[in-house]
Amino acid sequence: MLELLSDPAVWASFLTLTVLEIVLGVDNIIFISITAARLPESQRRAARLIGLGGALVLRIALLMSIAWIVSLTAPVVTLFGHGFSWRDAIMLAGGLFLLWKASTEIFDEVEGEEEGHTAAVASFGAVIVQIMVLDLVFSFDSVITAVGIADHLPVMIAAVIVAVAVMMIAAEPIAGFVETHPSTKMLALAFLVMVGAALIADGFGVHFERGFIYAAMVFSAAVEALNLLRAKRRRAKAAKAEQAAQGR
Repeated sequence: MLELLSDPAVWASFLTLTVLEIVLGVDNIIFISITAARLPESQRRAARLIGLGGALVLRIALLMSIAWIVSLTAPVVTLFGHGFSWRDAIMLAGGLFLLWKASTEIFDEVEGEEEGHTAAVASFGAVIVQIMVLDLVFSFDSVITAVGIADHLPVMIAAVIVAVAVMMIAAEPIAGFVETHPSTKMLALAFLVMVGAALIADGFGVHFERGFIYAAMVFSAAVEALNLLRAKRRRAKAAKAEQAAQGR
């Protein structure tokens, strides 16, 4: 252990992996925040913490089962000339679930209020189950990334713990921001659709470079930030004009 702490290469892999785990965890946080928003206000924080705590437990458990994870990439069935592994099955199931969940949320946002009703409040147990299902998919992707970057299990576990701790701190402000700005929530749901499509493609053996996906997310988020800034300035200008009119 002391040799690991004194090795600069180990620290470099730890920092790199921690940053990547945080980046990979952003879509997990968005999903948890949107799903937890179905609960009463008093239960949302607990759902987010339980969801992220479950993600931490799953990732550590998977990291300690590296040999099993590697074996999941071996084809177990061949359909239409393509070999599917258990990993492919997990990616396909997770991607389909993510598409279903994001599409349902988008429908509720667009059509729900027009039909004169609000979305039903979900039960705490149902929300936790949904969060844990996606935690499993995101954790699998996270562990594959960790195995590919770091060579030592303690380094992988330490990076995952730090990343999830950062996610726990960031979850509440991200959730509040998404709920306060409806357009941002729609953009986040669009991100989830894109991630779900990428997972399905991975399941069929078609790999999309994650860098392109995150670059698209960053660009869209930057445009959204500019739109929010413009809207804020317009409201401030309108408020000043109203005050000036009242002062006359």
